[in-house]
Amino acid sequence: MKYLKIPMERVGVIIGHNGETKKNLEKRSGIDFDVDSETGEVAIHEENVEDPLSLLKIETIIKAIARGFSPEHASRLFSDEYDLYIFDIHDYVGKKDSHIRRLKSRVIGREGKTKRVLEELTDSDISIYGHTISLITDINHIDIVKRSIDMLLEGSKHATVYRFIEREMKKRRLEDKFGF
Repeated sequence: MKYLKIPMERVGVIIGHNGETKKNLEKRSGIDFDVDSETGEVAIHEENVEDPLSLLKIETIIKAIARGFSPEHASRLFSDEYDLYIFDIHDYVGKKDSHIRRLKSRVIGREGKTKRVLEELTDSDISIYGHTISLITDINHIDIVKRSIDMLLEGSKHATVYRFIEREMKKRRLEDKFGF
C-alpha cells in the first residue's frame, strides 16, 4: 500500500460527484485507491499491480489533482508524452506570505495574462496552488516551460521570458521538421 496526503479541499475533486472521478481514474489505470475524506489521505493499493508504470501514473495524477488541476487536465498524464513538475515557491523566497504572493502574482500576471500566454505558447497546463506552481506539459517542452517559470520566479522581465519561449519553441519546431 502506498500513501499520499492531499489537501482537504481537494478531496472532493478526487472523489468527484457520486464517486465518478475516482471510479474513472481506477478504471483507466487498473489500480484501486481509497480516499479518507476526514484526513485527506489516499491509500493506493499496489498489490496485484501488473504494470508498475500505471502505479506511477496514478500517483502522479493524484498529486496533480491535489496541486489544483482539474481531473480532465490531470488525465493528460495517462499519456507517456506528458509529465508533471512542481515548483515550491519556498525554495525561492522562504516562507513569508507577502513574498509568496508576489511571486505567484508574477506568474499569474494581470488578469491571468502571463499564465495564459505561457500555457498557449507551450501547450501546457499551469496550476498555482498554495505555495506551489505546477505544470503539466509535453516532455519535449518541459525544459522550456520549467526554465521560463524559473526565470519569472527569479525576477526576469516578462518580455524576456516570452522572447525566450518563442525562440526555444521555434528552435524545437525546426528540429522536429528537419530532424537536427
